[in-house]
Amino acid sequence: MGGEKFGFLIWLSWISCLLCFCYGYAPGDNYLINCGSLNKVTVTGRVFISDDLDSNFLTSPSEILAATSNSSSISDIYPTARIFTEISTYKFSITRGRHWIRLHFNPFQYQNFQMGSAKFSVSTQTHVLLSDFTVKSRIMKEYSLNVTTDQLVLTFTPSVNSFAFLNALEVVSVPDTLISGDPSIVDSHEKFQGLSSQALETVHRVNMGGLRLTPNLDTLSRTWELDSEFLLEKNLVKNVDNKIGSVRYIRGFATEETAPKRVYGTCARMNSAADPFSNVKVTWDFDVEPGFQYFLRFHFCDIVSNALNQLYFNLYVDSVLVVENLDLSLYLINNALGGAYYMDYVTRSANQTNRIRVAISRSTVHTDYPNAIMNGLEIMKMNNSKSQLSTGAFLPGGSSPTPKKSFGVIIGATVGSLLALVVLGGFFLRYKKRGQVQDGHSKTWIPLFINGTASYSSGTTNASKTTNTSYRIPFAAVKEATNGFDGNRAIGVGGFGNVYKGELQDGTKVAVKRGHPKSHQGLAEFTTEIEMLSQFRHRHLVSLIGYCDENNEMILVYEYMENGTLKSHLYGSGLPSLSWKQRLEICIGSARGLHYLHSGDSKPVIHRDVKSANILLDENLMAKVADFGLSKTGPELDQTHVSTAVKGSFGYLDPEYLRRQQLTEKSDVYSFGVVMFEVLCARPVINPTLIREKVNLAEWAMKWQKIGQLEKIIDKSLLGKIKPDSLRKFGETAAKCLADFGVDRPSMGDVLWNLEYALQLQEDVIGGGGGGDLEEDSSTIMIGELNPRFNDFSYGDTSVNVSVARDGRFEEEESSVDDLSSASIGNVFSQLVMKSDGR
Repeated sequence: MGGEKFGFLIWLSWISCLLCFCYGYAPGDNYLINCGSLNKVTVTGRVFISDDLDSNFLTSPSEILAATSNSSSISDIYPTARIFTEISTYKFSITRGRHWIRLHFNPFQYQNFQMGSAKFSVSTQTHVLLSDFTVKSRIMKEYSLNVTTDQLVLTFTPSVNSFAFLNALEVVSVPDTLISGDPSIVDSHEKFQGLSSQALETVHRVNMGGLRLTPNLDTLSRTWELDSEFLLEKNLVKNVDNKIGSVRYIRGFATEETAPKRVYGTCARMNSAADPFSNVKVTWDFDVEPGFQYFLRFHFCDIVSNALNQLYFNLYVDSVLVVENLDLSLYLINNALGGAYYMDYVTRSANQTNRIRVAISRSTVHTDYPNAIMNGLEIMKMNNSKSQLSTGAFLPGGSSPTPKKSFGVIIGATVGSLLALVVLGGFFLRYKKRGQVQDGHSKTWIPLFINGTASYSSGTTNASKTTNTSYRIPFAAVKEATNGFDGNRAIGVGGFGNVYKGELQDGTKVAVKRGHPKSHQGLAEFTTEIEMLSQFRHRHLVSLIGYCDENNEMILVYEYMENGTLKSHLYGSGLPSLSWKQRLEICIGSARGLHYLHSGDSKPVIHRDVKSANILLDENLMAKVADFGLSKTGPELDQTHVSTAVKGSFGYLDPEYLRRQQLTEKSDVYSFGVVMFEVLCARPVINPTLIREKVNLAEWAMKWQKIGQLEKIIDKSLLGKIKPDSLRKFGETAAKCLADFGVDRPSMGDVLWNLEYALQLQEDVIGGGGGGDLEEDSSTIMIGELNPRFNDFSYGDTSVNVSVARDGRFEEEESSVDDLSSASIGNVFSQLVMKSDGR
């Protein structure tokens, strides 16, 4: 018996090896579920098992097994379904990493359940996949999700007076490298950061010039559609196929998992009709959902040229020239044609239309017979700032309300909204005394009801005819300032929307952040930003000039920061490297701004999204903290924390906040510690393309800090340019910021002092500047302690006076004249400047 078992294991291992050899990738997790059936079924060589309640996958208080006799094949997952009349979940134990989630739907009539009228939502622990979803015909919805826990939970939530259903489900591992790196942003030299953490939904996956590919012809079980239905003018294209034998996978480029040879071995080529002067433009037109950014992957393989450097062409996305004079020969090895290659792009902002057009055309650099090709294309929707892949009503984690409950919810929401507006109005009125006085008239914020929501305007007492009576900036003025939101003026993109460089009529340069049009997804961030920035002004906080909420727009207008983000000066943009002194001064400025926020007389303000992308630099590289959309008022003086849902940016989040959902100022301190190491090492805080121990910057840097060899991982441009004592003090400070528990972290005031000290160590101006003194000082003075030699130290900036308090913290007084001059605000909006009063 033992010999038979051993033989069976040998046979099973041989089969597994054979499968790995044939298919190239063996998924660690491979859950294939045939919903609503008690039997397993084999489809295209894959076995779908039953989701019977005994399987431990499904938890449902009320579910119904449904079946139809209208099936053309016994090997089919669509004749059965499981119907859910209440919230139900599928739970899977998985290995962390990127996975396919495929949901199969086939609406049919079962007893009193007409599945074509079902309305429901589907979500994971981190993302909303479908909201108020209704399906009218057979469809498969495919998602790519990076799961960061050991369990995946899929929740099906029926809408009011409705139900949910599912015919089949797939949860399958994919290589983490499949979706990675920093793709280029369309119409920009910038890179999109954080792709690996994005959830994606496959919208279109097209095989150009070839046949439709079914899952059994793809190592990752993908379906590739024909491109003919998307072509605008089919006569402009010639299909090239049967070149599969010419395709080669080159190490470091595309693999069998990127796309199968059946994609790279076919292509659509430009039909120039033997005319050497032909200038046709082959265009494909795709339906997409507006309000989202999209990830585009282009697949190329030169299977049409007879020699190198024959094929040059241009690539367009929505009439934007993405790549000019594309030469695939640049990506070949050993001067051989047929190398598989792909290029990734992300649309600049959330699509405002329901179309994406992709085109190829001839290049002007090659005068011979013109040609252009494309082998394949994938278009994937990216989750928005709310971690949604679908818009619509969604009840996360709650139960489906009955009609009575629904009515109560509506009444409660209405009353709650009114109360919130009253409270918010009172909040703004609190700052009446702190409003800036100009021309002898007092300004204050009061709420207005505009477009059915609360907007914020300035009230005026005895307003002069020569001054603006409202903080709101007309949409026409914002549009004129940005030249109609010209794409060439876009200087950034984020979850809230695009940022444009603008110029007001009086010549004032501004940065205009425009939320996604006709969407209220960012309403909370929009109002929070106005609320927070109306309270305070500081030379190291970006100033809000105004806002616009006309026509359901959400637009914020800030002072323009000439040198962009700190992040762009550290990596990814090709800008000149910053010197160590410049980096220290930027950290010091940022720390001053954060310390100011934390030092509120009644409550601190916690930024909650401290990162290098939210630290902006003006023309003199002076740092200013920006983006207060997630900020939150801190605990009362007699409280230790604020309990709140976790928000922030991946890689910068305070682990204690993540565990306990208890927010304190020390959460900002932790994030700032990550920024410090980012400044020192000039690399992303999360880089999944690196080996495991290097992926997380904070963990990697702390490892080297603990063994006293931090100099081995610093930015190469800084090698030999940082004095050891300055580096040691900087590293000690950053390490203290990253303490596991907030109580062990320094305050921002203490961090600021130590950064100032690190700067003085670098400039060697403490005491006599002797090496011995420096060594002694830097090794004995820890965070929170102040070198006695600093007592008489004064900043070079004459607008700031510093004195030392007994508890080791500092008091900073800034002249109001300097405060106003630091924000270049035109006369038209001069009343927007609100002086710091008691902060």
